Amino acid sequence: MDLTSNNEYKQFTIAFYNLENLFDTVNDNNTLDDDFTESSDKNWNEKRFRKKVKKLGGVISQLGYNEIKQSPALIGVAEVENRLVLEELINSKYLKKKGYNIVHFDSPDERGIDTALLYREEYFKVLHQEAIPLFLNNKYGERDYTRDILYVKGHLEKELVHVLVNHWPSRRAGTNETSQKRIAAADKNRAIISDIILEEPNAKIIVMGDFNDDPTSKSLQKLSETDLHNPMEQLHTRYEGSLNYKGSWNLFDQILMSNNFLQQHGNSFRFQEAKIFNPVELQENKGRYKGNPFRTYVGDKYLGGFSDHFPVYSIFSIKNNS
Repeated sequence: MDLTSNNEYKQFTIAFYNLENLFDTVNDNNTLDDDFTESSDKNWNEKRFRKKVKKLGGVISQLGYNEIKQSPALIGVAEVENRLVLEELINSKYLKKKGYNIVHFDSPDERGIDTALLYREEYFKVLHQEAIPLFLNNKYGERDYTRDILYVKGHLEKELVHVLVNHWPSRRAGTNETSQKRIAAADKNRAIISDIILEEPNAKIIVMGDFNDDPTSKSLQKLSETDLHNPMEQLHTRYEGSLNYKGSWNLFDQILMSNNFLQQHGNSFRFQEAKIFNPVELQENKGRYKGNPFRTYVGDKYLGGFSDHFPVYSIFSIKNNS
């Protein structure tokens, strides 16, 4: 259903973007951020930081703009070091007039990277915010520190929505070897969803993030079960995804939602469509990696791009005066 010219409905974009190591240049002795300091082999410096922030702000401002002529009302982000870099982002050239605010907590991740939710105060009012820890153990039985799950409840216009922002454990040590960690993350999200539904049986719930698994992976299948819809399943093909690893496309970045967003009759808050944002400007433009996300670094080599992930977004409609 095309609602762009329908005055009965307003449309909003909800998005997710892994920002690929958005670190400041200051060394934090409590985290493993040494790679992103001026004395590192990467030679991360203020000029490069400013350039990255400006470019990321430009991308965020465009998400959903072609469809509804508005920047996202909500955008979950991953791989941010602290609140400072988020403040720089929302005050950068392309976002500073959009009225964004931030929900962020420092997570216990060893690298010091967090998730956050950016929201436009004109459209979204935060009622509750919470960082929910994900407790995992490594092979030695010690705690494996990873990102918290960010839970935010608020009103988008007058519609109550619950948002979970995730960045699940990576595949770095091997896909099969680490799969149980992501299944544990799915279980934790399921527990949070159950608690929400216990309080509010018809709750509108959005679960987004970099899941480090594809829509068909066991962890995502467990997360969606019967009560969440994952429109990203239709977007992942051999030729398209949100990141590319060794010539194969993955769609780790996803936005899932409770099934009640699909209900047509008597539903004032509806899901419309989901997309990967991958215009040519965000892609490598030549060589063997042509078409891949144009990233900031490959190893220690500075490329000056955006991120190693493409962002994803969904369009929702809300009935006026609902």
